[in-house]
Amino acid sequence: MEITCYRDAIYAQEARTLPAETYNLALTLLHKTNQHVLFVPIRAMQYLAVLDDEEWVFLDGVRKCWVDIAWQHFQPRQRTSLTDAVAYQAVYYQTESAQLMNRLQHELPNALKALANKSRPTEAGKIIKLPAP
Repeated sequence: MEITCYRDAIYAQEARTLPAETYNLALTLLHKTNQHVLFVPIRAMQYLAVLDDEEWVFLDGVRKCWVDIAWQHFQPRQRTSLTDAVAYQAVYYQTESAQLMNRLQHELPNALKALANKSRPTEAGKIIKLPAP
């Protein structure tokens, strides 16, 4: 899948933190892909998150290819434990983008978990004991 994304001028930006569980799950899923790009549908908001190693962008279903918010400059090396939050920079391209942040930080983990659950096996494994020779 290929998407061309466009950006308006930066409206605002701020430093934020992302819970470790969300960041770690996103990276785990991202690095399982061949292209190192992960498309995460956030159905509850009608948004699409496009994640790569450098930036996570959020596209509104109405504006399609226009980036509303970008999360950039993740600082995972500043944390002392894998359970510590990860600092990043949120960049807003629309006046209402800042209002979406709390909802995005709530809905993205749900969407990531749903995506992770789709790739899990549905049946438990079985051990077959072979007779000793």
